[in-house]
Amino acid sequence: MKQRKMLVTNALPYANGPIHLGHLVGYIQADIWVRFQRMRGHMVHYICGSDAHGTPIMIKAEQLGMSPEQLVSDMRQQHQQDFAAFHIAFDNFYTTHSPENKQLAERIYQALLQRGDIERKIILQAFDPVKNMFLPDRYVKGTCPKCDALDQYGDSCEVCGGTYSPTELKNPVSVLSGATPIEKESEHLFFKLSHYQDFLREWITQGHLQPEVANKLLEWFDAGLQDWDISRDAPYFGFPIPGEVDKYFYVWLDAPIGYLASFLNYCQQHPEIRFDDYWLEQSTTELYHFIGKDIVYFHCLFFPATLKGAGFKVPTGVYANGYLTVNGKKMSKSRGTFIRAQDYLQHLDPEFLRYYFAAKLNHRVDDLDLNLEDFVQRNNADLIGKVINIASRCAGFINKRFDNRLAPSLPSHPLLKSMSDASEEIAQLYEQRQYSHLIRLLMEFADKANQYIAEQQPWVLIKNPETEEQAYQVCSLGLNLFRLIILYLKPVLPNLAMKVEDFLNIAPLQWSDSQTYLLNHTIKTFMPLMQRIETEKITAMQDSTEHEGVRQVME
Repeated sequence: MKQRKMLVTNALPYANGPIHLGHLVGYIQADIWVRFQRMRGHMVHYICGSDAHGTPIMIKAEQLGMSPEQLVSDMRQQHQQDFAAFHIAFDNFYTTHSPENKQLAERIYQALLQRGDIERKIILQAFDPVKNMFLPDRYVKGTCPKCDALDQYGDSCEVCGGTYSPTELKNPVSVLSGATPIEKESEHLFFKLSHYQDFLREWITQGHLQPEVANKLLEWFDAGLQDWDISRDAPYFGFPIPGEVDKYFYVWLDAPIGYLASFLNYCQQHPEIRFDDYWLEQSTTELYHFIGKDIVYFHCLFFPATLKGAGFKVPTGVYANGYLTVNGKKMSKSRGTFIRAQDYLQHLDPEFLRYYFAAKLNHRVDDLDLNLEDFVQRNNADLIGKVINIASRCAGFINKRFDNRLAPSLPSHPLLKSMSDASEEIAQLYEQRQYSHLIRLLMEFADKANQYIAEQQPWVLIKNPETEEQAYQVCSLGLNLFRLIILYLKPVLPNLAMKVEDFLNIAPLQWSDSQTYLLNHTIKTFMPLMQRIETEKITAMQDSTEHEGVRQVME
């Protein structure tokens, strides 16, 4: 198999708040995919970082009595710790507030300027007369101009889905001061997205995106692509635009450039890796973005157009995931279902969440529901009751009666061969991100392995000297079946796989190991690999979430 060279990125978490379980859907999905590719022997660099700019960061820092730089630094550290705890293993987790990002944002801007892709326009904006500043769309609330829904943001309505500008809202108020915004003129810089209409239409229809995403994006072409405002007025936390006075790059210009900046920073730490080999237009490496569906517009229209205009590589694939609901509803602090990563980690093994998400994720943009009762039952039944049960039923006999050594040969049974032969089918399911399908397949294998052991009854065979050798072979086969299931699950459950590798006394499992068996091999004494989830843990997690919600409301 030819080795592929890939750069994989995850959406940059915004540095004004902690990671919650809704965020983790996309990061876990990508980390599983990266781990799988590496097991196949491919070269993968996995990059992320904090999205550090914008008005919300500036205002949050002001409220906390600290500088924006300190806020984003603190949040970046917290995000890194949360990701590491869930075994999401980035090669580099950087920040958009960096010299590399400033350099690259200015380079891309200058290239677009020279191509004639930047235009100046005078526009009317909502202005807060109390705070004396222009208001971003989401800092204006009012009545939807299309359906009259109350308390809607200044860019889109959550009731009817309509989009509009803040100046179109009825009865608008500033979220910051409660004052009625006035309209004020300001000169802004616009990126002429319309120059890239033909390029984008072709790129969108070439299979780089999920079909439902491509179809949705193509609707924007019917009315013609609109120019994109890439500037913001002071005060603003971001990069100043070269040659302009009191103008800053809009956060959504420099945020995705943060992928390039994080990789550039990584290359500076690893001189053997060349930035140009991955990011210049003629590069033959593969580039993949894993994102939430709420930011598709930026990643599949604006960003590829700016990359194309500046001579950089456009993505090979952009994979969007849906939203997370908990018990069928939007996450809610009052219901104890707005669960932060830290809330979860205080009570539960992170691999249970990785497994549950994998069992529900597919290649589409479907929303995913975390049903807490199902979460307990599925993890306990699948991981403890099926997978680990195979090892616990077989290992004790090998440890106690056969000097920790597996048999030199295995009994003939079609299950072992069929599991080995399934390696390419399972690999394709990983490649296509059809995780729920492959989990079902692996649990079918686990069921069959347990059925085989139950039928053979090694605990009965071991008592009779004449059938002791048969028990030895049954248990050795059982542990080989267990090893194969763990190998296939390793991208999902890397920590469990590491424990199993230690127990089986083997080197880290690679995909090619699916074609070999453990024969005449010494293992270690079996120890419990995972603890069942007790429902009390779920209750305690929800209680801590509810208390945190009350505390924040009181503050």
